[in-house]
Amino acid sequence: MVKKQEIIEALKNVYDPEIPVSVVDLGLIYDIKVDEDNGTVFVKMTLTAPGCPMASFIMRDVEMVIQELEGVKEVKVELTYDPPWSPDLMSSDAKKNLGYE
Repeated sequence: MVKKQEIIEALKNVYDPEIPVSVVDLGLIYDIKVDEDNGTVFVKMTLTAPGCPMASFIMRDVEMVIQELEGVKEVKVELTYDPPWSPDLMSSDAKKNLGYE
């Protein structure tokens, strides 16, 4: 069955199209759970803003990238704004690339 770290690595290839940074480095992924019994991956994530025009695109990309991993039968993506996203959630590299450091 797929491991959480494999999912994180795959999600590093999903970018917010408006910001040239991955959803992982932006800190948009809040939680990942793998149900090994049925091959389901649950992802809890947020977006940089509630009105993000690319929400459906980003969520679809998250789902598609995980679905391609071996052993994954189903992907469920939950969008939440609690807690709200802030630049503090970004990785150090993302902060540097976007001028926050």
